[in-house]
Amino acid sequence: MKKKENKQSESKKIKARPNRLIHEKSPYLLQHAYNPVDWYPWGEEAFRRAKEDNKPIFLSIGYSTCHWCHVMAHESFENPEVARLMNEVFISIKVDREERPDLDNIFMSVCQMMTGSGGWPLTIIMTPDKNPFFATTYIPKKTRLGRVGLMELIPRLKKLWKTQHNELISRSNQITMAIKQQISEYVSIEELDETTLKLAYAHLAMRFDNVYGGFSSAPKFPTPHNLLFLLRYWKRTGKEKALEMVERTLEAIQFGGIKDHIGFGFHRYSTDNRWILPHFEKMLYDQALLGMTYTEAYQATGKEKYAKTAHEIFTYVLRDMTSEEGGFYSAEDADSEGEEGKFYLWTKNEIKNVLDREESDLVFEIFNIEEDGNFYEEATGKKKGKNILHLTESLKEFSSSRKIPEKELQKRMEEVRKKLYNYREGRIHPDKDDKILTDWNGLMIAALAKGARTLDERQYGEAAKRAADFILKNMRTSDGRLLHRYRDGQATIQAHVDDYAFLIWGLLELYEANFQVGYLRAIIELNKDLIDHYWDEDKGGFYFIADDAEEILVRQKSIYDGAVPSGNSVAMLDLLRLGRITANPDYEEKAAQIARTFSMNIKRSPSLHTQFMVAMDFWIGPSYEIVIIGNSRAKDTKEMLEALRKHFIPNKVVILKAAKSKSPEIIRIAEFTKYQTSIDGKATAYVCADYKCKMPTTDVSKMLELLNVK
Repeated sequence: MKKKENKQSESKKIKARPNRLIHEKSPYLLQHAYNPVDWYPWGEEAFRRAKEDNKPIFLSIGYSTCHWCHVMAHESFENPEVARLMNEVFISIKVDREERPDLDNIFMSVCQMMTGSGGWPLTIIMTPDKNPFFATTYIPKKTRLGRVGLMELIPRLKKLWKTQHNELISRSNQITMAIKQQISEYVSIEELDETTLKLAYAHLAMRFDNVYGGFSSAPKFPTPHNLLFLLRYWKRTGKEKALEMVERTLEAIQFGGIKDHIGFGFHRYSTDNRWILPHFEKMLYDQALLGMTYTEAYQATGKEKYAKTAHEIFTYVLRDMTSEEGGFYSAEDADSEGEEGKFYLWTKNEIKNVLDREESDLVFEIFNIEEDGNFYEEATGKKKGKNILHLTESLKEFSSSRKIPEKELQKRMEEVRKKLYNYREGRIHPDKDDKILTDWNGLMIAALAKGARTLDERQYGEAAKRAADFILKNMRTSDGRLLHRYRDGQATIQAHVDDYAFLIWGLLELYEANFQVGYLRAIIELNKDLIDHYWDEDKGGFYFIADDAEEILVRQKSIYDGAVPSGNSVAMLDLLRLGRITANPDYEEKAAQIARTFSMNIKRSPSLHTQFMVAMDFWIGPSYEIVIIGNSRAKDTKEMLEALRKHFIPNKVVILKAAKSKSPEIIRIAEFTKYQTSIDGKATAYVCADYKCKMPTTDVSKMLELLNVK
């Protein structure tokens, strides 16, 4: 069935004149291309015009799947009265935060410093010299509930710009200086150690919701790197509470409405503390990070329910979020037909019309369907007559209490799901943000490569390879440097540290999935560019932007692991792994310098840096270098690799060296493997830990014993 697209009506476009955004590639900017606001993209033209006309800049930053960005657009930016005021008073600039995370990071810091909070849409008023003097998030058209509206705010700002111009300029300069001081403050202290891991665990345990899982009250974000750290902490210490927190959270979001039970994948976050009522956008990075987490949870526990959810995430991504070229799209919107969640919600009558009586009754009970709906408006708490599908018990528990054989119930529910899915496909779909971002693709490559190994799914490895090959071929400059965004056949925007760090992460995982040495060569090339152009030679750590990038206010470094991990946290682990693969101590020294550079920030709040804790866990050890000498197609080699993939051994690197080749490619990268040979022509494992190597073995159980696998 052909999908119905949720696009702005052509008749509306025909009547309106496009603004400058019509020439952009960003789906978010194109959403505003027919606004009566005279939008500029970020660039010299806008700032030159602001100086010539002596007008302040109205900077609006958002993204295509942001619900409140849509609200502000429909309410104000599409309104001729508001647009007239904006065009009279400001030079207005629209920025896609996913295209320009460098700008978003800086101006979000400005907003948080000036107001104590932040979010999107992000609104900054600044001078033509790019110095901010006003910051906020969503602004309604007219003042309500104590929030000043644009119709009142703009005339006030116009008057201030005219009558208190010098004071505003002075204020903006002071704010810029304060931002520079705040952002550049990184104090190096003593080396971090295992105590930091213990403190991070303790903080997470204190914040943990023992009833519903997760680490906050509403709204609740999955924050998968919290769980990735806790899995490693459980592995390190044997603390069952760490594993309990992981499992309780993963089970809760499996049950909740944050999961799309019909089409798979996860929505961005839950507005309530029970994971039931989501904001409905689906982000690629969430699918990647949750895919990794469910895969590792399956590895750690052996529980098939986690493997099943990982399969479902990857099914969704490969079906709905993969381009013909092989790259992965960025996101799907929360809204369709102007209503948040409409695509995903169900009335009781709709379900009755799609399914027979017996099937309908089953769905009503399993997914908690109510006659007047269970979905309510966030603002008013009123029910809207529609339902978000969610579970309150597992199918296993349901089958036991209703005396239905579990396999029979699973079969019936899969048949029902397919019927509901096929019906839902006939609805108007939310818009898809089809730009391909290097950093988020790197995360998805890593997730699929992990899935290919752990879940023994060849198609996941092939998809990861296609995406990696696409980026390496199409998203680099002629001199090999990465670009950030690809859309409509065009790659552009200079890469940020996240692009390098996340792609290197993906390629490291991909190498361990297929052992193609070309990916290690690509990693070394990319890592050189990363160090050459992003490394701070004075204080250590990676800057967010390159040394030849446009600098706004200050060249920022980030370590906070938020919705996605920070580039520095990921790069630290990348460097440690690459150092072990190549036996190059320079890489490990760079990783150690990252830890020293951000040590004060980490010590203050280690639980806000859980991806960094993942890197710390590897660094402190035990961590292992494993070289397998053998024929990749031979049974004994496959058995060794399968044993490594089956068990949860997160802190390791694995190298495969062809046994009978006279000059294996891997020797050029990992020279120390030159003298490692097979014993009696059998697949042979060399295991090293803590800079010491054990005697090689051809016995799988002995290899696992050397890895402390019980």
